[in-house]
Amino acid sequence: MSEHVTGGSGGAGASWPAVREVALLFLKLGTIAFGGPAAHIAMMRDELVRRRGWVSDERFADLMGATNLIPGPNSTELAIHLGHDRARMRGLVAAGVCFILPAALIVTTLAWAYVTYGSTPAAEGLLYGIVPAVIAIIAHALFGLWRTVIKTAWLGALALAALAAYLAGVNELLILAAGALLAAAVRLPRRLPRRPPGDQNRLPGVLAAPLLAFGGSPLFPEPTGGQLTQLFLTMLKIGSVLYGSGYVLLAFLRGDFVERLGWLSSQQLADAVSIGQVTPGPVFTTATFVGYVVAGPIGAFVATVAIFLPSFVFVGLLTRLTGWLRSSRWASALLDGVNAAALALMAGVSYQLARTAVVDPLTAAIAVLSLVLLWTTKLNNAWLIAGGAAIGLARAALLAG
Repeated sequence: MSEHVTGGSGGAGASWPAVREVALLFLKLGTIAFGGPAAHIAMMRDELVRRRGWVSDERFADLMGATNLIPGPNSTELAIHLGHDRARMRGLVAAGVCFILPAALIVTTLAWAYVTYGSTPAAEGLLYGIVPAVIAIIAHALFGLWRTVIKTAWLGALALAALAAYLAGVNELLILAAGALLAAAVRLPRRLPRRPPGDQNRLPGVLAAPLLAFGGSPLFPEPTGGQLTQLFLTMLKIGSVLYGSGYVLLAFLRGDFVERLGWLSSQQLADAVSIGQVTPGPVFTTATFVGYVVAGPIGAFVATVAIFLPSFVFVGLLTRLTGWLRSSRWASALLDGVNAAALALMAGVSYQLARTAVVDPLTAAIAVLSLVLLWTTKLNNAWLIAGGAAIGLARAALLAG
């Protein structure tokens, strides 16, 4: 497809200008991407599909669905995969590192302030104006993806059922699995054509590997040695097995760092999670904060590398399968179901976010104006984020005065 790689067809063979444009784009996204994974995905779609045309909506939806099949932070893995699509292995590394780096640096700075002064700078005023603009960005992306992902009335019904299940509290991974299986059951005939020998068990074998690590398997034995080694291996285990939202991350961190190791108090963990929520970029940079509290700057670096490293490995494996996912008849049906369920999860998260963020006429006005601007112009998301931040800070200053 023409919207894929611009420099070479394999290995690291991408032109450096392509790698540089990938790095700069994801560095910008990592700096302005407030609002969690749904917002990150919406911003990536706006930049790569709507503004630059690097990938089609269909390709974007396929990558979004495919990353839901592996453990780890989905929006970060989507960034890594999009970087690979544009500039192969160099782009894969550049996109992931540049998307993670701004948040990691910001969280490290806030962790320093927390350890030094016992508190972190207030962010409520900033987020007051930013989050309504983010909700508009998500809504705009949802509309565009709906037209691409929901190809039949049946997939529309499946997406609505997945949304209802999510709002009722059903586990996200269960919703994704059910969506894939139901779509395949409805679309495919009773007897599937026999696959070529080279394709036998190709997808299940690769995707099952990370699942073997659930529950602290022998793949990740209890770490031994110094504190940094233990910190690295514990974060590596979490990054390798974690499906689901930031609330699932909280459960893992509590089990390891509060209850098993006793390195953090419950209050410190709550503060770490709140910092991960109010900073841009991946929520998994909560690990950066935890690492700093445990072992200072080197601990922050070690924890960040460890929790994100599995994502690079898993996406590196997944890049070899996404084309086959769409070309294989049964895998394509599964992917359609995953895409519909993933879109429903994105809608559910944005609905919950809107309920907490649109609290008065001013926040409603920010959301509506942002949506109108997205629909009628090609204004960059960064300006919407900056405008919302300015309004939020101005309101906070007036209230303080």
